[in-house]
Order: sequence, then C-alpha cells, then structure tokens
Amino acid sequence: MKKDDQEILKEVQKNSGMAINAIDTISEKVHNDELLQELSRERLLYSMIQNKATDKLQSEHSEGYHSSAIEDMMLKGGIQINTFTNCSTSKIAELMIQGSNRGLMSMWKSMNHHQNSGNISLEIAKELMAFEEKSINRLKEFL
Repeated sequence: MKKDDQEILKEVQKNSGMAINAIDTISEKVHNDELLQELSRERLLYSMIQNKATDKLQSEHSEGYHSSAIEDMMLKGGIQINTFTNCSTSKIAELMIQGSNRGLMSMWKSMNHHQNSGNISLEIAKELMAFEEKSINRLKEFL
C-alpha cells in the first residue's frame, strides 16, 4: 500500500472517529427525539465508513490511526463548554455542522497533499465527504 493511501485512510479513520466521539458526548444533552434519531443514524454511518478504512488498512497490514487521550479529552471538553449554557436543539445542530465542516476541510487537505493515492482510498474518502455534506444539509433543519 502506498504511503498516500495510508495517510488518506488514516484521515478517514480520524474524522469518523471524532464524529462518533462527538455524537456519543453530545447525545446525552439532546432533548429533541428527531435530532437524537438523526444523530444515531449518523453514528452508525460514520462507524461503517470508519470500518471500511480500517479493514482496508488491516488487509494491507498497515498501521491505522489511533487517537490520543488528550485529543479525546479536548473534543469532549469543547462540547461541554459549548453546551454549558445553551444545549438547545439549534445549538447542538450548529456544533455538529461545524464539526462536519472541519472534517470536510481536513479531508480536502489530506487529498490535496496525498495525490498519489489509489482509487480505493479516494473512494472511501469521497464517501465520507459526501456523507458529511448530506449530514450538514439534514442538520440545517434543526437550526
């Protein structure tokens, strides 16, 4: 497996893992059943995409991405701070949209920096990006 493929797949793992952690953290603050259901669906799809990247890396005997405890703590702490005084449905949707936008930017950066990657890793990355874009559009309904 090319180094560029590894890096793109690691970025997919990182972004989908952060989204899963964010959903797990923020779900306990959600009081709107429709939003909670949407976040549950999103969590499942993020997991499926993350598993595709992980499976591809493992099949090629390549090292995957592993988040650090500090990264996880910063993500969870940021969510707690941002929802401390306002955990309305609109605020939660806004935070999830912001996270998806950051994920899209980091995927574009990764793809631009690793242009020698193959079709399979690009396909998985583009699947994540398309999902993020659809997710943003669905979450706009909750603003």
